[in-house]
Amino acid sequence: MRTVMAALVLCIGSVSMADEYWNQFRGPRGDGTSTEKGLPVTFADGTSAIVWKTPIVGRAWSSPVIWGNQIWITNAPEIQNTTKEKPRLDRPLKLSAVCVDLKTGKILHDLVLFEVDTPQFTHATNSYGSPTPFIEEGRVYIHFGAYGTACLDTNTGKKIWERTDLKCDHFRGPGSSPIVDGDLLFLTFDGYDQQYITALNKLTGETVWKKDRNVDFGTTDGDAKKAYSTPKLIEAGGRRLLISPFASATIAYDPASGTPIWTVHHGGMNAAGRPLYGNGLLYISTADGPNPLVAVPATGEGDITKSIAWRTNKAVPKRPSQLLVGDLLFMMNDSGVASCLDAKTSAEIWTTRLPGEYWASPLYANGLVYCFSQQGHIPVFEAGREFKLVADNKFDEGFVASPAVAGKALILRSKGHLYRVENP
Repeated sequence: MRTVMAALVLCIGSVSMADEYWNQFRGPRGDGTSTEKGLPVTFADGTSAIVWKTPIVGRAWSSPVIWGNQIWITNAPEIQNTTKEKPRLDRPLKLSAVCVDLKTGKILHDLVLFEVDTPQFTHATNSYGSPTPFIEEGRVYIHFGAYGTACLDTNTGKKIWERTDLKCDHFRGPGSSPIVDGDLLFLTFDGYDQQYITALNKLTGETVWKKDRNVDFGTTDGDAKKAYSTPKLIEAGGRRLLISPFASATIAYDPASGTPIWTVHHGGMNAAGRPLYGNGLLYISTADGPNPLVAVPATGEGDITKSIAWRTNKAVPKRPSQLLVGDLLFMMNDSGVASCLDAKTSAEIWTTRLPGEYWASPLYANGLVYCFSQQGHIPVFEAGREFKLVADNKFDEGFVASPAVAGKALILRSKGHLYRVENP
C-alpha cells in the first residue's frame, strides 16, 4: 500500500511540476510568479532546508532554468575589468554551460561552448555569462550575446547548432536572455554600435528575420543606446505581439515576420527589467530617465506614445524586474526599498526599506514575495495592501541571479553555489 501511495504522490508531483517547468528567465510565464503552494518560507544557509549545495566556480549572473531532472545555467571565468579597455588574457575566455542533477546536485555536464581570444570590456557589475538560457523538451538554448549562441541536446550535451556571427559591441557586457515561441528563437542585441532584434529558426539556427531598431535615440552617444531587456510575448487586441523594450522606446513586433506594429517612446537607457502585462496595460521598466516605469495599453498601431496611462519615478528598480499580482505592482529597488503600487493608477500603497542591495528579480508564490540581496538576505513578505514581513532569511553568500522553482523547492544561484532549498 505504501508503494502505491508513494507512486501516486510522485505521479501527482510530476504532473504539477510539468505545469510549472521553470524554462526561462523569470519562469514559465516570464513574470516571476509560481503557482506552487508548498515552497519553504523560513530557511537559512546550513539548515535542514538545504537539500544540497553545489559549488559553481566562476562568475556568471544567469539564472537557473529547469526541465525534468535537469537544471541548466551558464558560466564564465572570474574576470573583473578595472578599466574600459578590453581585458588582456594569457588564454582564451571560456564560456560554458553547466547541467546539474535536480535530485542530487551533482554536475552532469560542464561544457565549454565558446572560446574568445579578445573579449569585449565588461563592467564590474556585469559578467560574461549574464543571459539566462531557455530550455524545452530535449533542447536548451545557450546565449552569450555577441560571443555566440548554441542549441544543445539536453540528453547528450552535444551541440545541435551554433551561431557566432551575430555581433554588436555590448560595451559593458551582454545581459538580454533568449526566448522561444513555436519554432522561433528570439535574440536581442542592443549594443553601443548597433541595436537590433532577430528571430532564428530554433531547429536549424538560421535567421528568419532581423530588424534594426530604427528610432531616433536623441543622442549620438552609444553608451546611451545600450539595453539588457528580455522581450515578452502577449496576446492583445486579437493579435500576438512580441514586446521588446530598449533604450528610449519599446516596440511591439509581429513575432512571425518581425513587422513593427506599434512603438511607444518613453525615454530611458540600460533597460533590464522584463515587461509585464495585465489589467489591460503593459508595465515597462525604462531603468533610467525622469519616469523609469510606464504603463501603456498594448493595443494600437504606429506611435502610441500619447496613450501612456501613467508614469512614475517612485523607488523604481534599475536592475530587478517588477511583480504584478492582480491589481498590485510590487517592486524591490536596487538599494533595498520595497514598495507596492496600485497597478491601474500608480498610486503608492506602501513603501519600506529592507537590509541589503538587490539586483536579482523577486519571486511571487502562494501570496508571498521573496527577495534576494547581494549580501545574502532573503526577506519574505505578504503580497498585500499592507506590508507584513513573514521571514528574514540569511545566506552566507549574496545573490545576483534570479530564483527558480522546481516543484516545492527553490533553486537558488548565489555568487558561488547552486542550492536546492525545500521544507524537510
